[in-house]
Amino acid sequence: MLIVSVISLKGGVGKTSVTLGLAGAAWERGVRTLVVDLDPQGNASTVLDPPEVRFTASDVLSDPRPELLAHAVATSGWGPAVDVIAADSLLERHNALAGRDTTLRLRVAMGGLSGYDLVLVDSPPSLGGLTRNALAASHTAVVVAEPSLFSLQGAAAALDAIEMVHADNLRLRPAGIIVNKLRTQSTEHRFRLDELRTTYGDLVLEPPLPDRAAVQQAEGACVPVQSWRSPGAREIADALDDHLDHLLAHPVDDGPLGAPAAGRGNGRHRR
Repeated sequence: MLIVSVISLKGGVGKTSVTLGLAGAAWERGVRTLVVDLDPQGNASTVLDPPEVRFTASDVLSDPRPELLAHAVATSGWGPAVDVIAADSLLERHNALAGRDTTLRLRVAMGGLSGYDLVLVDSPPSLGGLTRNALAASHTAVVVAEPSLFSLQGAAAALDAIEMVHADNLRLRPAGIIVNKLRTQSTEHRFRLDELRTTYGDLVLEPPLPDRAAVQQAEGACVPVQSWRSPGAREIADALDDHLDHLLAHPVDDGPLGAPAAGRGNGRHRR
């Protein structure tokens, strides 16, 4: 079972849309998938549209027992291939908690989880307790960036966050950067994409995801973009399928947690 965090420390880049797109790529293949929604906005939960929610992600973080997490898993409106642990507004209170004992709660709760090939964790665009919980529970993390003026800064901050949490979760590795909302006719977008590729090399995953209205249309209908019938939806679906291949090739290493220590260095990813 591969556990993947989808992160960005900058809002508005389409992080949740990428999470849902990867879940949709898995749905299309019949890959058994769980989406854990740690974003208090709950947009992934809205689109996945579970008919019944008994416990939420906030309940899981408040009482991180595997038995409770099992009761929090709900079948999504997409069908039995994709389940969800839904968000609620009470998640926000966990964002201010950043001690090691609180940021390992999701990993502890997921200790008995089985039956899935892929777990996708969507977190808010900040390095608070929720994103730290997501990263501490994961094998790998995908950074979502858009081709804008602040794309380099946002990607650098997210990669630094992965490096920081790696001190506590020795199995955590960056899977790479997915560039989202690319408009190829925009000179600025092409320039920023080249800038990201020059700076991060093969950490920038190919292909970038084009900016297509089909993504918002499918989300508005609470269905996977892979099921939306339009050329733009198929273009997005094909690109997401390539990214899912990349993720599923990642080795699943249930390695140890790091030993708690003060004054760890904060390495930066540069190429």
